[in-house]
Amino acid sequence: MQKILIADDEPNIVTLISRYAQREGYDVTAVSDGRQAIEACTREDFDLIVMDVMMPDTDGFTACKKIKEFKDIPVIMLSARGTEFDKLFGFEVGVDDYVTKPFSPMELMARIKVILSHRPVSEKTAEQRIISVGGIIIDTFGMSVEVDGEKADLTAKEYSILLLLVQNKGVVLSRDRILNEVWGYDSFGVDRTVDWQIKLLRSKLGEYRDCIKTIRGVGYKFET
Repeated sequence: MQKILIADDEPNIVTLISRYAQREGYDVTAVSDGRQAIEACTREDFDLIVMDVMMPDTDGFTACKKIKEFKDIPVIMLSARGTEFDKLFGFEVGVDDYVTKPFSPMELMARIKVILSHRPVSEKTAEQRIISVGGIIIDTFGMSVEVDGEKADLTAKEYSILLLLVQNKGVVLSRDRILNEVWGYDSFGVDRTVDWQIKLLRSKLGEYRDCIKTIRGVGYKFET
């Protein structure tokens, strides 16, 4: 589970972001100022930080700069000030994205998802490098798959679909969700795109082809 640190001195903002983040499956930790954010990052590893600019004790820009000195954690900055100068200054101190208050929590979740999806697997998740299900072994660092000890020649899309299904083993994934997760867009009459890729993927999984179950009228799920 990916971990998010929220640093904001407004309780209602913290509660709002926490609720949406938890719904998306993130593990959330919250602090109320920049100094606490720095201390939290010295104790724990986080996958992303959502941080307000104006906070007591230590402001968000200062906290971001300090944290970036010892840990490479992406930071989304929240601020009621959305001037070009503020944004440029934020990027100079290491901010990865800048969101102006008031903001849409759904948009914030989308920005978090984009940043995390493009972030390379970190050393702290090295123990999760290998995913093994039956005779299928997925190397998430090397983006490679072996089936009964032999390398499967998967395309990037086939690999992404397999990884998504395996990571959600036993959960029915709709075609729309697969399209959104793998291709990055919603379905507009292109369900057959997923069906065709699933067909190709199954053909490369040998005796494990039937682990990908078709749920009629909905989508697919992975079961061993």
